[in-house]
Amino acid sequence: MTLFPDHLIEGYKSFRDGRLSDERQRYQQLAEGQKPKVMIIGCCDSRAAPETIFNTGPGELFVVRNVANLVPPYELGGEYHGTSAALEFAVQALKVENIVVMGHGRCGGISAFLSKNQRPLSPGNFIGKWVSLIEPAKTSDKLEALNRPELDEQGKLERTSIIQSIAYLRTFPCVDILERRGDLKLHGAWFDISNGELEIFDEDNGTFIPAPDL
Repeated sequence: MTLFPDHLIEGYKSFRDGRLSDERQRYQQLAEGQKPKVMIIGCCDSRAAPETIFNTGPGELFVVRNVANLVPPYELGGEYHGTSAALEFAVQALKVENIVVMGHGRCGGISAFLSKNQRPLSPGNFIGKWVSLIEPAKTSDKLEALNRPELDEQGKLERTSIIQSIAYLRTFPCVDILERRGDLKLHGAWFDISNGELEIFDEDNGTFIPAPDL
């Protein structure tokens, strides 16, 4: 029998004796169902956990994470659509009011896309196929609208891919309808792992600005 990682067991004990004990009533309520108002589509990078960055409690965020925090376009072909399924559930069943696409600095998925000569990690080349969704984000008009000449190629693409994912969100009929009604809002955010700074997408100007200090 393979031993479960010790540090996870220790972490669970700390959770059980600390947060779970302190918030017992909250967890009992959550056992009856979840009602998060925000969905976050984030990267599966271990350094960019949305719950940590936004300091949220249990049940506050509905989170789906994938390589490079990408949203695929709406399409009915194929059979397996993990991100699309999570989006469908968040919008249609949970009735979330906000969807945030959150990228981050030094993203390995963006690096993989930019490394055209990099060999696939497996015969399936699953990462290569997935990050090909980034291609439309490198168009000159998106990069120019970003108006961030101080950024390198990766920094620009980390942000324009968020903009592209928001555009893909609007290809889903349920998202488009609810946004037009004013019942759903779409947002973009970018987190800098090195210094903890957060940038918010300003859709009116097509660029990212520092998060407001409330």
